Order: sequence, then C-alpha cells, then structure tokens
Amino acid sequence: MSGETGFFTAELVVSIALIVVVLLQAKGTTASAFFTRDVGASYRTRRGIEKTLFNATIVLAVVFLLLALLHNIFFA
Repeated sequence: MSGETGFFTAELVVSIALIVVVLLQAKGTTASAFFTRDVGASYRTRRGIEKTLFNATIVLAVVFLLLALLHNIFFA
C-alpha cells in the first residue's frame, strides 16, 4: 500500500466515523428549540454518552482536518 492510498483510506474511515457520530449526536435534538423562546430546550448541560459523542465529534473533525491538510501538502 502506497502512502497516498494510506492517507485516502484514513480520510475515508475518519469521515465515515464523523458522519456516524454527528448523526448519533443529532438524534435527540429538535429544530423547534431554535424557533421558540424555550431557553431550557436549547441550553443544557451535556452528560454521559451525549458528552462523549460531543467530544468524539470534535476529535474526529480535527483528525479529519489534519489528514486532509497533510494529504494536500505531501501529495498535491
């Protein structure tokens, strides 16, 4: 496996994981919280699995960004 194929595979795996984590995170939210004045529905503390998914989303996004930048630096 060449270096470029390795980068592409890593980007693909991370992007699929990022999509899954974002979809899992958005499962419990409703759009009506943004259109109403219900402050409790839009501002609340993340706990348990919701906090883990939130942190995983940030980590995967940063990893994906770094992989994309390194891919463009080394193989563009």
